[in-house]
Amino acid sequence: MEANKEQILVNRLLLKEEAAWKELFGAYSGNLSYVCSRYIIDKDDVHDVLQNSFIKMFRSIDSFEYRGSGSLKAWITRIVVNESLKHIRQHSDFKVTMNDSDIPDITDDEEPEIEEMPQEAMMEMIRSLPEGYRTVFNLYVFENKSHKQIAELLGIAENSSASQFHRAKAMLVQKVKEYKMLIKAQYE
Repeated sequence: MEANKEQILVNRLLLKEEAAWKELFGAYSGNLSYVCSRYIIDKDDVHDVLQNSFIKMFRSIDSFEYRGSGSLKAWITRIVVNESLKHIRQHSDFKVTMNDSDIPDITDDEEPEIEEMPQEAMMEMIRSLPEGYRTVFNLYVFENKSHKQIAELLGIAENSSASQFHRAKAMLVQKVKEYKMLIKAQYE
């Protein structure tokens, strides 16, 4: 959404125009569903979190400060992430996973080779991670949070965040390798 249109939409949202809220939902609900589903697996829970997020947006729009192009999207995305984390804390026995049996050893600099990987396949791999790994991975990679910030958000130790991320990355490296081997085998 270009800056001028975004600013006009923000002004209409501040006036609590119903049509503006419908426009916001139409323009951003797909992207916000995607963000939410990185954290939460169950479709009904994703729907509930999105509904709660839009209610929170409506109630707190007066505190939003337009800071240029993209600031509205950043603000509503932050609300969805926070509501997703709130849901995880309230509806699961969120804990850091420490079972090393399924995790291959990788070097610290080994990255998943995701070139030419379909985005949908990568998303499914991320969604298949254990909840603790998935949450830390998403916060670190997509929200650019430091391990210290993640630890504060989740109420875990900073080194637990770092180890969860390392384990998540190791699992993804393995999943990507398996996926590529499967694809290669299909063409042989």
